Amino acid sequence: MGAEMNTEEIPLLEVEELKMHFPVRGGVFMKQVGAVKAVDGVSLSIRKGETLGLVGESGCGKSTLGKALVRLLKPTAGRIRFMGRDITTMSQFGLRPLRQDFQMVFQDPAESLDSRMSVGEIISEPLVIQKMGNRVQRQERVAELLDRVGMPRAAAQKFSFEFSGGQRQRIGIARALAVNPDLLILDEPVSALDVSVQAQVLNLLLELQRDLGLSYLFIAHDLGVVKHMSDRVAVMYLGKLVEVASADAIYEDPRHAYTKALLSAIPVPDPTVKREKVILEGDVPSPIDPPAGSAFGDRMNHPRYEETVGMDLGLREIAPDHLVARDLCCLSEEDWKKVE
Repeated sequence: MGAEMNTEEIPLLEVEELKMHFPVRGGVFMKQVGAVKAVDGVSLSIRKGETLGLVGESGCGKSTLGKALVRLLKPTAGRIRFMGRDITTMSQFGLRPLRQDFQMVFQDPAESLDSRMSVGEIISEPLVIQKMGNRVQRQERVAELLDRVGMPRAAAQKFSFEFSGGQRQRIGIARALAVNPDLLILDEPVSALDVSVQAQVLNLLLELQRDLGLSYLFIAHDLGVVKHMSDRVAVMYLGKLVEVASADAIYEDPRHAYTKALLSAIPVPDPTVKREKVILEGDVPSPIDPPAGSAFGDRMNHPRYEETVGMDLGLREIAPDHLVARDLCCLSEEDWKKVE
């Protein structure tokens, strides 16, 4: 489980109605004919020392959201506040000093680490950009970080392609930690690794959080991993959040039909325990032309889908600190009465 929450009034990260729409162009003059609504009105917050897990199927917009939060992508609309400061429309020059405070660890370390640079150069590059320390101090910092992530100091003289996937991800984590950030966006940090290595990297992340007081946005599609790592969990479907609650509440008392379907797919280690499988029918709707009503109801051909067209499907509190989409296609009759 992640570090205990620090209940400060101002969240470390606060996101309001964030949208990331990518233009679709066509015709002779390549005019915009539509938009891919990868992220479509997401609101969330992360407290200091907290891990928020973000889960959903591939293509639901998780990674796009993560990149927007660290401003690798410029949001189409909405607000991002980091430590109370609005960074939504800041220029890259204005963002540079703030990047010390939030960093990103990418899914595939083989792609995110420059194979032409030594490991020492990769880890020290953020220090050079931020003008932190002299050459000797940066070398000492690299050695310290390699120790911290369980890598030999001699690795600084080698290249990333000389290491295994798990070791490369440790190098990526060391690079992210170089400038002492408060927040790490972890974009499926173990999905490209062998199962035997995943636990080692996850335990390293928990140890770092405990020792350094880090906050994490942990993006993943493996709900078993997310449960192990997270204080709270946000479930995302087709660019929108459909349920947000504590990890215990999500796993023990899910309310949204999509959350229930995801949880039913988690293998149960006890062969004597039987769990009802929820079969996801149909295909995920296109983010270019999303349904006018309940996206998950449309996918499941729910008989009451038409009633959700034009309806406010935003999150509502169904229990203390437990939010769920106001969607009659995806809630039990009892839960619908609570949010209606």
